Amino acid sequence: MDTEGTHEAAGGGAYGTKGAGLPAQAGAPQVPPPPAHAPATTPPLADWLRTPRPQAAPGTWRPGHVPRAERAADEVPDRALLTSAVISFLACVLVWSLLRNGLIPYWTLPLKLFTPDSWWSAFGGEPVDGTGARTALWWYELLIDAALLYGFGRLGNWRGAWQRLVVARGVWAQVAGVVAVMLLALALIGGEAVPVRPLAYLAVPYDFSSPGAQQHNKEMTETANAVINLAVVLLLTWAGGLFGLLRGRNRRAEPAGHAAPPAEPAEDPVEWGEVRGAGLGEVADLLRGEVAGGRMNDVDYARIRRAWRSVQADPSRLRAFAQAVRDKGAGACVHPSGVRDLPVRAARHDLVTGQVRIGRADPGERNPYARRGTGVALDTGLLGTSLLAVGPSGAGKTARLVRPVVESLALQALAGQAAVVAVGAAGTRLGPDDAYDVVVRVGDPASRYDLDLYGGTTDADEAAGLLAEALAGDVPGTDVRRAATALAQLLGPFRAAYGRFPGVPELRELLDAVPAAVDALRAELAGAGQHPMLRELDARARATGAHGDPAPLLADRVALLDRPAFAGFFDTTGAGRPFSLRSLEHPLRVRIDLPERGHADASRMLARLVLAQFTAGAAARSDRSLFACLVLDDAAHALTPETVRGIQRLRSAHAGVVLTLRTLDDVPEALRTPLLGAVGCRMAFSGVTTWDGGRFAEAWGTEWVETRDVTSRTVFADQPLTRAVHSFRKLVTGKAVTTDAVTVRQVERARWSASDLAHSVPPGHAVLSLTSVRGERAAPLLVDLEG
Repeated sequence: MDTEGTHEAAGGGAYGTKGAGLPAQAGAPQVPPPPAHAPATTPPLADWLRTPRPQAAPGTWRPGHVPRAERAADEVPDRALLTSAVISFLACVLVWSLLRNGLIPYWTLPLKLFTPDSWWSAFGGEPVDGTGARTALWWYELLIDAALLYGFGRLGNWRGAWQRLVVARGVWAQVAGVVAVMLLALALIGGEAVPVRPLAYLAVPYDFSSPGAQQHNKEMTETANAVINLAVVLLLTWAGGLFGLLRGRNRRAEPAGHAAPPAEPAEDPVEWGEVRGAGLGEVADLLRGEVAGGRMNDVDYARIRRAWRSVQADPSRLRAFAQAVRDKGAGACVHPSGVRDLPVRAARHDLVTGQVRIGRADPGERNPYARRGTGVALDTGLLGTSLLAVGPSGAGKTARLVRPVVESLALQALAGQAAVVAVGAAGTRLGPDDAYDVVVRVGDPASRYDLDLYGGTTDADEAAGLLAEALAGDVPGTDVRRAATALAQLLGPFRAAYGRFPGVPELRELLDAVPAAVDALRAELAGAGQHPMLRELDARARATGAHGDPAPLLADRVALLDRPAFAGFFDTTGAGRPFSLRSLEHPLRVRIDLPERGHADASRMLARLVLAQFTAGAAARSDRSLFACLVLDDAAHALTPETVRGIQRLRSAHAGVVLTLRTLDDVPEALRTPLLGAVGCRMAFSGVTTWDGGRFAEAWGTEWVETRDVTSRTVFADQPLTRAVHSFRKLVTGKAVTTDAVTVRQVERARWSASDLAHSVPPGHAVLSLTSVRGERAAPLLVDLEG
């Protein structure tokens, strides 16, 4: 895919324009050249926009989706279907042969009853020459042949056998089947076993009087034969569905084997009817021309549509919208970075519905019939309930789930619809740097951005609470509230004295109660007349060294960040460019790389900090028009009781999180059940342990299923002849004669048992359950992540 170039945001206001992305004011980055075409992995933009997207169950890939029945018809097994078709065909040939050879008496009696007696000889009932008997007999035979084909065809379900055993095996099997039937039909007609040619010759204008009549009649006969052959070929081509193949109507759709989706929507999205209806015909024509000329891509369309919706909500923006489109065309209302597409895409996206396809529902019996073979996708309506994915290393969590989700949210951010923060270990393949507005590489001196240790807040108590979650939230037996109080007793006085929060070395010194640092702070407060803050500092001094004082633990944790590798990071003096999670009101694309290899404990602490700051910042937004999502690749040891409660509150804040774990053992035991209850979407990858599978099985519950129990018992015959037959049958087959008793009953069983999840999920697959923010649910589906 062509890249548009990347223009990094500069300064604090560079994190994006609020809302729908209306034209930026003076000083906005210059719009890059428009793309030459829609994304290479998608059809032309106009065709993509006109693709039907019917409403479907949560998690269904909607573009081109064809709904299926909720319950399967009672399907006959392939072998039984083939046997039935073959036997009925042989029976049809047998009956037809008996009729043709006169071995079935009186079969012409109905014809003779409705025709004159003079047409038939007195003895034998043969047709009399010079009458219409021969023609009537031909028509009667043709009618009988058609009746035989129809009757035995219905009896043997030839149509069903053709569709399942031929058409379903591919185009070439279908073509070969049609050609075979053509050859058989032409052979029967050519040999006049079926009286088509004699009837056709009756309509030929033969000449028996002119000198060249013989040659003329021969040519007419050959022409009639060619017309008959052509008619047979065309008829069987149509009946076999080859015309549909030639017109492209048998394209592979969702689910496989179904016809292409029907009618196009009533309103053509390419025409921009809503814009035209608002009196902006010139603007609508311009946008239509951008689509037709290939100068607009899917991101442009989604972004301009969102801008138009903001105009409908606030008509005062109408003039600015129209002027922006006139000036920049498809580049109107561009993202503050100036980027109109990602440099590369690794998944299939649909920005009309906001979906990203992650796989295909397995066509096997483990999935509901209506979902078998359908595409599986995620969107903001599902991610708004948060998602937890568990699977061992190498199961595909990053490549097949995290990367597509981050990519989809980044595209929606460019369209002014979302803000995404992706957190992972340094080196994790979450996309190139050019795909993000802000890249924070903690511990890398070359990083252009820093991480705000206090989440952008100016309230000391809030900052202390967030920092306490990161520093002490994972320590068993530690009271996080006492830790937050201890931090607040230092952060509040420090900010009152210096107008900022302390940096990492300063905070470590205060927690260690270094006399010089405490005395300097006390002197600043006394000089500024901050007596309430002096009392806070005195309270902290009295608690220092007391039993249960959390300050030593907090100092040890802060020391993990007070390392040479992090020198220059977490700056609070304003010299750096700290990124704050308070910026979630802007359509940002952020990636945070954690130094997992060299500083594992610090990375886990920073992951807890980012998660705590996100849950607090997303819920505190005044403008929730953007969907905010935190994607945490490997959330091991990042969850605390408070962050789990915070995840539950994200649904109402138009936000969500995506968490991945190698095992649930990376979460404290007391939090495993609350975590599974806090998220609406749960995903178990291939290779989970039975212990993890048991947690998922408990969360997914049970369902009522119909079971069939078959009991076999030996048949003991009373009659001597029957006993002899049974003995001979046992001698031949080696098995006693038995009879089966079938018992059908409803039982309650786990949707997926712990053993099934641990041993029955194939590699490259996962079991996924979904819940939308509106409360719609999808039962656990076995998903082929490579489909």
